[in-house]
Amino acid sequence: MKKLIFTCILLALSRYTYSYEYPKNENIDIKRYIFELTLNDSTDVIAGKATVTILFKKAVTDFELDLANKDASGSGMVVTNITAEGKPVKFLHQNDQVKITLPSPLNIASQLSFTITYSGIPRDGLIISKNKFGDRTFFGDNWPNRAHHWLPSIDHPSDKAAVDFIITAPPKYEVVGSGIKIEESYIGNRQKLTHWHEDTELATKVMTIGVARFAIKQTGIVKGFEVTSWVYPQNREEGFEAYKFAPRILDFYDAHIGPYAYKKLANVQSTTRYGGLENASNIFYFENSVVVGDGVNNATKNESLVAHEIAHQWFGNSASETDWHHVWLSEGFATYLTHLYIEFMYGRDRMTQDLRADRTKVTEFYKKTKLPVVFSSLPDDLLQILSANSYEKGSWVLHMLRSEIGDEAFWAGLQNYYRLYRNSNATTENFRQVMEDASGKKLDVFFTQWLYRAGHPMLEWSWNYDAKTQSVNVTVNQAQAGDAFQVSLEIGIYTGNGQSGEVERVWLDKKSNKFSFKTGQKPLKIELDPNTSLLYEGILKN
Repeated sequence: MKKLIFTCILLALSRYTYSYEYPKNENIDIKRYIFELTLNDSTDVIAGKATVTILFKKAVTDFELDLANKDASGSGMVVTNITAEGKPVKFLHQNDQVKITLPSPLNIASQLSFTITYSGIPRDGLIISKNKFGDRTFFGDNWPNRAHHWLPSIDHPSDKAAVDFIITAPPKYEVVGSGIKIEESYIGNRQKLTHWHEDTELATKVMTIGVARFAIKQTGIVKGFEVTSWVYPQNREEGFEAYKFAPRILDFYDAHIGPYAYKKLANVQSTTRYGGLENASNIFYFENSVVVGDGVNNATKNESLVAHEIAHQWFGNSASETDWHHVWLSEGFATYLTHLYIEFMYGRDRMTQDLRADRTKVTEFYKKTKLPVVFSSLPDDLLQILSANSYEKGSWVLHMLRSEIGDEAFWAGLQNYYRLYRNSNATTENFRQVMEDASGKKLDVFFTQWLYRAGHPMLEWSWNYDAKTQSVNVTVNQAQAGDAFQVSLEIGIYTGNGQSGEVERVWLDKKSNKFSFKTGQKPLKIELDPNTSLLYEGILKN
């Protein structure tokens, strides 16, 4: 997800300012949103009516929803009326929040529906623009906390809710949205109403709509769920080719992780800021993921992108991070699940190639920005949480965990984690506990050094051969600042023609480590980590 902005993020990370903290209200729980929106071609103004059903877990007199208010430029939303169960209530709309006063005191566990009537030009969140063919489009682009620019909501992943989108727009447009389509009707004065309905609770970051001229094709049925492609008509053939892998990818994850949480999967060519955005059941891909005249080659390049976004349907969408500190549970998981799919389809060598490229990204990133994967505090601009730490290093943590506990325990733990936190939220510590239960091993040191500590082992090493004892001696020093990492390391010892040899596994737990191995003859080559199992930098000092 979001690869198009990655370079900008690398630059921004050097200017980190830590202050963002979402003011959670533990007294309320959003149960359902119904967003009724009218779109048109004469203006960018949207007219909205949002019905928000809320469970009050404690007695309160008022509460807030997130909604951007109108600013000096004229963009933003204006609320004209709010009712509770049909009766007007007092409200105050300022500082991008709507404070709503309850009509009367509530009992604990009371549930009320509020209807908010509003309109305005979205400053962000709903991107109204033209695609590369000059056609007008409307695409929701909510990640990470931009839904409140057009939807009254709790704009944070910790409060999930069911959602309906009821969209009225000119009839030339097709509308894709969260859930399943339950109505499409031509109404009134040359208008079309489209209703998408989702009962599974979603975070606002992944509930959305796309409105454009689309060519639409069913590409498969997986476990009874329809898989479709929605592409611009001008690149119809290349578009259908670009997303053709989706059914087999969906089937792979369903078989290896657990049941798919939604009732359909639409893969959508879109005009938004990200390379891919994993909206629940309707994934948006950047418009140039479809290249005219290069259908077959483009589809091959797209396979990893499609696999990454579909993996998010399990991790990030269904099992979501409780807060942004734990975004690696989304991005690192989707990155590694893509590697696992590639391994399944094309073999270990192809996966190894990708892992080595990722390792280079991580080590280069660390030279510029020395941050841990799990943040203790958050940057003002949440886009800055996306980096080689959350993607590639998070993926490498899972790869090393797989090596640490073994394939059987790893897959069992991954499946149990999804089962326990499906359609819910989790933290890094929740994941650690699940993997400890699956493996029977204490993993606190592993998680602390790889996720809560910045950096990785920097190994300066050398070797020599002792002809008298017919032994090879290997010295491995950990040159990074701070304490030694506690890790296992494989050492490949190649004799004969240098193409085959023995792999020895050793344990590094000190800054200086020495090992001796009987070889019978002088090795032609010694190699650290021949099976690509460790995130590290290595310098041969011989």
